[in-house]
Amino acid sequence: MAAGVIVLAGGGLGCEDAAKKAVQARVPALSPSTTAAAQLVPTSLPPLPLIDPSRRPPASLLPRVLDGKDYLIQKVQEKFASGEKNFKAGHMEAARKDFDDAVDWMLESGYDPDGDPALSVLFHHVVDTVYGYELQAFRAGEGFSEAPAVPAPIDEVAEVTVPADPRLKERAEEAAKSLSHDLPLTVNDQVLSFLNFFQTPRGRTIVETGLRRSGRYREMISRVLREEGLPQDLIYLAQAESAFQPLALSRAGARGIWQFVAYRGQQYGLHHTWWVDERQDPEKATRAAAQHLRDLYGIFGDWYLAMAAYNCGPGNVQKGIERTGYADFWELYKRKVLPRETKNYVPIIIALTLIAKDAAHYNIEAEPEAPVPSDIVKPGRPIDLRLVAETIDVDVETLRALNPSLLRTATPDDPSFELRLPQGTGEKFTAEIAAIPPDKWTSWRRHRVEPGETLASIAKKFRVTIAAIVEANNLERNSALDSGAKLTIPAAQPLSETKRRLVRYRVRRGDTLGGIADRFSVDSEDVRKWNRLKSNRVSRGMVLRIYTIGGAPEAVPARTRSKSKRKAATPTPAVATGAPAGHSSH
Repeated sequence: MAAGVIVLAGGGLGCEDAAKKAVQARVPALSPSTTAAAQLVPTSLPPLPLIDPSRRPPASLLPRVLDGKDYLIQKVQEKFASGEKNFKAGHMEAARKDFDDAVDWMLESGYDPDGDPALSVLFHHVVDTVYGYELQAFRAGEGFSEAPAVPAPIDEVAEVTVPADPRLKERAEEAAKSLSHDLPLTVNDQVLSFLNFFQTPRGRTIVETGLRRSGRYREMISRVLREEGLPQDLIYLAQAESAFQPLALSRAGARGIWQFVAYRGQQYGLHHTWWVDERQDPEKATRAAAQHLRDLYGIFGDWYLAMAAYNCGPGNVQKGIERTGYADFWELYKRKVLPRETKNYVPIIIALTLIAKDAAHYNIEAEPEAPVPSDIVKPGRPIDLRLVAETIDVDVETLRALNPSLLRTATPDDPSFELRLPQGTGEKFTAEIAAIPPDKWTSWRRHRVEPGETLASIAKKFRVTIAAIVEANNLERNSALDSGAKLTIPAAQPLSETKRRLVRYRVRRGDTLGGIADRFSVDSEDVRKWNRLKSNRVSRGMVLRIYTIGGAPEAVPARTRSKSKRKAATPTPAVATGAPAGHSSH
């Protein structure tokens, strides 16, 4: 341009000033030849890169972004480490979820685990640990199933209403004076009412069942009560609570011969894990009950009040005393300040004591079962009960009966756990189990050869190869099998996935959140989260969502919905219904 004028907005002026007063800059004119020459000369650029290589590049403030494979390895290792931590702590459900997640990350990543050395090593390490070690015991379908519980008799007896029979009074009063006893025996209409009930067919069955089963545990209970300095007649609390059935379960989630709820059991040293529930261990629970009763007697100084507190908790009894001014059970009974079940609890125990001490008069016939002696071994690591049974030639139910605290078909990963075996089989177990590597105790089996069996038929039965059986037993492939001989079977448990199931539970009168959670073997905090509960309070009629392993105990099919809604609704596996109140404190 011959003479250009550039109009600039004044750098130090505002927008309005710049618009009013333009600033002009005059540029010297250039000749056409100079302009053309300038256009023909190429611009010289410095060599690439433009950044001085001697200068250190600026450090990024963002974390390093892993590539896909490295990120996958990191997540799998995190999940696997979390699973191992939960497993060692006994948090089996959390461990199962962590291990599931670790395997799922590998299988759903899109990478071929065997196509990359690093992924292959990690994948096989995870799988071998999860499926080939202790976890096989609980990942197998049977391993997730708890031993079936039986209803606690106290739930039924405490709700009956039977009139007192005056004809029973004279004999009961005479027995209370003449029979040997170390607990007070009051005879009144409340006691006579339950004496009358125990004469009915149903009541008689409950009494006779308890008296028969008492023979198994009487010596042990008597010894523990004596060692703790307590009255011997407290044994009849166990008869009232459970009829001496270690697997007794109340509607409130109380378990065992002495019917402890979870938190009271923990208070007295009864551990409850995924593997075991020591509330169902007869001797440990008896020791805990004796100590609890001794503590309650120390608080109230009266055995009837101590028994009432054992049923409903010391706080409820103390409140009743404060409200009425009476530290006397029968006064609290008259003034209706105790829960209904607790009001009936003491009369039930007195009635059972009178009947047990004078059974012939009440036409009760029950031959006590003999105590079951046992050998005790410490496996030191998890072992499948089926392998134990096959090793010592007994059935699994015999082992379950001797070890009612076991919730699964395998022992826990606890070196101190004591496994009870039929008397005389301890040495045999120790000698024969040595033939199987300890890390195979949850998967390998023992098999006694039956007439006509071959290696091929046995291999087919256990879904293993003939070569595997031959190698485990140092046999020749064509060896003839001797009938009655025992073989070690290197079987692998089926790797079937066991998922949580959604169960809807309808709350009934007397249910507590802790009792419901304990019934389904889940944590009460999880129940709160699943149902968005702000507190531990649950109301009658409320329907709770429970995610449990293996479904609901005593579950019934869900009600059929209307046809118009059925198509759009998601089916629910089961609806478990509650029942009237059971124990809430012990």
